[in-house]
Amino acid sequence: MKKLLAGVSAISLLLLPTVASAAVTIENIGGSLGLGNADLRQTVMNIITYVLGLLGLIAVVMILYGGFIWMTAGGNEDKVDTAKQIISSAAIGLVIILISWAIVTFVVGTARNVTGSTL
Repeated sequence: MKKLLAGVSAISLLLLPTVASAAVTIENIGGSLGLGNADLRQTVMNIITYVLGLLGLIAVVMILYGGFIWMTAGGNEDKVDTAKQIISSAAIGLVIILISWAIVTFVVGTARNVTGSTL
């Protein structure tokens, strides 16, 4: 335990000049986090697009998984029914994701036209 404490203390002493010379400002913190100077609406739209894209990818993977279950069922009706249920649920989810993307795009476009800003 004493060796671990001594090692951590030595490393922290070696890193102390680096930490002390760093000029930390709000701009540096925002830049390091990747926030930049983007508009809040654009940032929210980017996050929503990313999340919906991820959900769409998951839905497609679920459709492929259902197809794999169906192809490997070997004539077992229970597995075929399970595969059909997985595929239909994933397809419904994909439709819901596409509709939500269309709604978000419409709302952001309408808000852009109302405020007169450019996104």
